[in-house]
Amino acid sequence: MGDAVGQTPGAPPSNKNEKGGRDATSPGRTMTTNLRTLAVGEEQLLTPGQVAATAAAIEACQQPDGLILWFDGGHADPWNHVEAAMGLASAGRPHAAEAAYNWLAANQHPAGSWHNYYTAHGVKDPKVDTNCCAYIAVGVWHHWQVTGDCGFVESMWPAVERALDFVVGLRKPAGHIPWAVHANGTPWPYALLTGSSSIAHSLRCGIALAHLLGRERPHWGRSVTEIERLIRRRPDSFEPKDRWAMDWYYPVLCGALEGAQARAHLAAGALKFLLGEHGVRCVTDQPWVTAAETSECALAYLRTGDASTARRLFEATSAMRNADGSYYTGWVVPQSKTFPDAERSSYTAAAVLLAADALDRRSGAADALITTPVN
Repeated sequence: MGDAVGQTPGAPPSNKNEKGGRDATSPGRTMTTNLRTLAVGEEQLLTPGQVAATAAAIEACQQPDGLILWFDGGHADPWNHVEAAMGLASAGRPHAAEAAYNWLAANQHPAGSWHNYYTAHGVKDPKVDTNCCAYIAVGVWHHWQVTGDCGFVESMWPAVERALDFVVGLRKPAGHIPWAVHANGTPWPYALLTGSSSIAHSLRCGIALAHLLGRERPHWGRSVTEIERLIRRRPDSFEPKDRWAMDWYYPVLCGALEGAQARAHLAAGALKFLLGEHGVRCVTDQPWVTAAETSECALAYLRTGDASTARRLFEATSAMRNADGSYYTGWVVPQSKTFPDAERSSYTAAAVLLAADALDRRSGAADALITTPVN
């Protein structure tokens, strides 16, 4: 997911009890809702060879210092950088993922933020996106679920803490967190529903990491409560972006809406955003589907227990897969034209890998994005 709803998307907790001696009562536990195993006769959606090829396509976009560009010669943003790192970890490449997290730690502003866009040569856009800053907590939580490496969590904790404190420090009296901060330090005047849903998820992952390390961060919990209350009861208090698919499924994907409310919410938007066998359209008035949003939406349905719809959506991404394992960002139907033209993005490949992991149950973090950490 990019820096605002309508930006090219990217997207966004495991019940593991075998890594690092963890059990169901440990601080790293999660609330396990709608967890599943592969049904008898249900085939894996990606073969091990396909997973490896897609991971290699992501790693090909990684710079020597760990930064993961959207594509070769392009730029990067912190949210999709973390998404790509999670994709690498889920595919069995934890060292490449750790190099990405080390880049974040090395390039974090002392206040806890990162800039909006980077290239291989430095800062491209100095604006700060609050959701992008918070997402490091999701990535570190996911990496813990994959590896069970508490040492890694300890090493990343200072960066996670600074990032979440920075984001929460921008909270308005009503509970909203501005979606961005200008380069001069002035916050933007409004919050976004998609970004706020993701921030709430990030904060819950941050709280889980704090518990894992024996720390308490009650102010993060208060912020989560306020944000989720606004999402559930006052969705109209966010900047209107209901033309975009992410504003539809992100409150479910990130756990702000659950149970019957989540299922009803997805059903209400399905006719607008699901484009038959082609996947999820980016905006309601254009026939453009993206593999990343289709994969994220599959996770949202899977989170509600609807594995059938999730698998059907995931299968639609195969039309955007290339022989080398990379994925086109978007696809215009019915013309079958790529959009942006021939673009193959690392975050798109990562979103596909994360959805495949949740559906195929391949890594220890298979449930990491479809469950909510217990806080």
